[in-house]
Amino acid sequence: MKELTAQFLTPEVQGVLAFMVFLLVVLYVLVVVWTARDAYLRGARWQVWAVVSLVPVVGVIAYVLLRPPLYEVDRQEQELEVALKRRELMNFGECANCGYPVHADYILCPHCHARLKNLCPHCHHALDPEWTVCPYCGAPAAHAAVREPAPRA
Repeated sequence: MKELTAQFLTPEVQGVLAFMVFLLVVLYVLVVVWTARDAYLRGARWQVWAVVSLVPVVGVIAYVLLRPPLYEVDRQEQELEVALKRRELMNFGECANCGYPVHADYILCPHCHARLKNLCPHCHHALDPEWTVCPYCGAPAAHAAVREPAPRA
């Protein structure tokens, strides 16, 4: 048996096997480093995943199956986009009469022509119906009745 292994394990074959083992060790280290770095970029606990990935093959497969779906930067960018969309939607409202989407500064509903806001007679800005004074120019709203102070008793 020793003679057979000695014939098979020539110095050239031993050199190739040693090189393959070296490549496997390098690949193993790179996989552990990749797992830790990827977990860090995704906002996960990278130390835990680095330890888990030390288990050959199973640890990396577990990480790939359980890792967070997005990088931390991408998640923050998505949150900013959602916040921007919400802010843009704040400029819109609905017509109280028909429910049609309208801009915040519309005076009439373009769908049912219901009056949404009053118009300041001086500066021509849109005014909410409950306002008695124009906040842009200070003029009293045309629809508002002049309120006299109540007499003190």
